[in-house]
Amino acid sequence: MAVTAAAAAVSTLAAVWLWLDNRDLRRRVSRLEPAAAAAAGAAARPDPWGAAAAAPALGDADDPLARTGRGLGRDLDRGDRPTLPETPRESRLERRLRRQQEIAGLLGRLEGETDDEYRARVLPLVDAALSRPREQLAAQRAEAEAAAGVTPEQSAALDAAFGDVYQELITYTNGAITDGQVTPYERNVAGLLEYAGGLGQILSGAEGRVGGILSPEQQQAIYDSGFEWGEYLGVSAPWDQLTPPPPPSVGTGGSGG
Repeated sequence: MAVTAAAAAVSTLAAVWLWLDNRDLRRRVSRLEPAAAAAAGAAARPDPWGAAAAAPALGDADDPLARTGRGLGRDLDRGDRPTLPETPRESRLERRLRRQQEIAGLLGRLEGETDDEYRARVLPLVDAALSRPREQLAAQRAEAEAAAGVTPEQSAALDAAFGDVYQELITYTNGAITDGQVTPYERNVAGLLEYAGGLGQILSGAEGRVGGILSPEQQQAIYDSGFEWGEYLGVSAPWDQLTPPPPPSVGTGGSGG
C-alpha cells in the first residue's frame, strides 16, 4: 500500500514529465525524417557526379570545359563531396536543465501572473494528464466493488470518507508548495521524496477508513482484484484546488522575475 501511495503522490508531475519527454521524442523524429527520406531518395538515384566522372569527355580532350568536368568528377570520387555540419548532441545535463526549464515554464508562476490566470493556464494541462488514469481507475473500482459485493450504500459511505482524505491531501500539498518542498523551479529530489513519504502516509491512513465500512472479506476481495485504494485516491484527488506556487525567487530557474 505504501509503495503504491508514494507512486500516486507524484502522478501529476510524472504525467507532465512524460508529456515533455514524448514531445521531445516527436521533435527528434521530425528532424530525422526529412534526412532519412533524402538519404533514401539519393540512394535510389544514380550519382550524377560519378556518372560525369565516368562518362567519356565530350569534344576535344584539350577543351577547358571537359577538363574541368573530369577534374571535378575525380575530386568527388576521392570523397571531397560537400557535407553539412553535424548537429551537436545534447548532453544529459543539458537535457535535464532544458526539461527543468520547460517544467518551470509550464507549472511555475509567470511574471505578474495572478492566481486566477495561473489556474486558467495550468488546470487544463493537469486535467488532460489525469483524465485517462481517472477514467481507468474509476472503472477498476466499480469492477472491484462488484466482485466484493459492495452495496451502493457502502460505496456512498466510502465517497464521504474520502472527502476528508482529499481535504487532508490538499492541505498537506499546499503547505509543501508554500514551503518550497515541492517546486517547479529547481530540482529538489530530497524535498520531493519527503513530500511523497508524507503523502503516502495520508493515503495509507485511508485504509483504516475503508476498514470501518467494508468487511474483511470485502477488503480481501478488492485486494485480490488488483485494485489499490491509495492509487485511486492519489489520482482522483481534486488537485485543481491547490494553491498556485509563489513567484520564483532570485536565482531559481523560473520564468518569472
